[in-house]
Amino acid sequence: MEKNDLRIGFVGVGRMGANMARRLRDAGYAVAAVYDIDKARSTELAGELGCEAAATLARITELSDVVITVVTDDAAMRRIYADNADDSLLVHADGKLFINCATITPGVHVEVEALCARHGAQSLEACMASSITQARQGTLYLMVGGSPDAYERAKPILETLSSALRYIGPAGKAAQVKALVNMVMNINTAALAEGLGLGDALGLDLSMLREVFSQTGANSRVLETDGEDMQNRDHDCYFSAAHAAKDSGIAVALAEEEHLDLPLAKATLEQFRRMVAIGKGELDKSGVAELTFRGRS
Repeated sequence: MEKNDLRIGFVGVGRMGANMARRLRDAGYAVAAVYDIDKARSTELAGELGCEAAATLARITELSDVVITVVTDDAAMRRIYADNADDSLLVHADGKLFINCATITPGVHVEVEALCARHGAQSLEACMASSITQARQGTLYLMVGGSPDAYERAKPILETLSSALRYIGPAGKAAQVKALVNMVMNINTAALAEGLGLGDALGLDLSMLREVFSQTGANSRVLETDGEDMQNRDHDCYFSAAHAAKDSGIAVALAEEEHLDLPLAKATLEQFRRMVAIGKGELDKSGVAELTFRGRS
């Protein structure tokens, strides 16, 4: 099917989902409909894209050949794929392809694949290791899990959304890798906040300290993305502390299933959970520095 004839629907059009929809529209794909629990959000985006703001999940599937979902957590994923429900993506699902981009528990992706197969559909997990700007530009790093056939079917769309595309393996495997990516990223973020916080307490110049970090073993990608923001208390959200807590929680749970003790991951999880508990969960993950700099928290 040519891209102009392929109808794409979106469920979850927050910052990431909306920019992915814009990217596909600009690349010549037909975005048929969008859906979000925030009706104002989906209505506004539908007006921009010239598509339908679907009132129900079933309507999204009815109007689409491919449905891309970007939802918040396991509960949201199970809700949109509820079996034997009056309103679910599984209504009208026969022959459709579902591409699920949320960071959720790997086992839920396996559940969704089985549900879709039962209804004559295919599903794929396309886990994102990038942020809002990359979603808009089509330069996401995507880790994909599911059947090889579903992957090949989705590949032209995924290539349009990404600058790097990695097929990991069966359903659930890409989600495992994504959990580890975010676990390590979150540990690095919390460690950087402690290093800069201690440097500030010692009276060191933080711009100098960040430059030294960048040239030594203290360097990391997080230093590049979050270091200046931590210093300047600029925590506009690209990846929230609440999401960091969720994702670190997924990784810690996987470790517990394997009877592994990961003390750094656990300590980091507690830091991000603390941010949520004190009402700072919607800050960017760089906001963890608010817990480590003297006089901030």
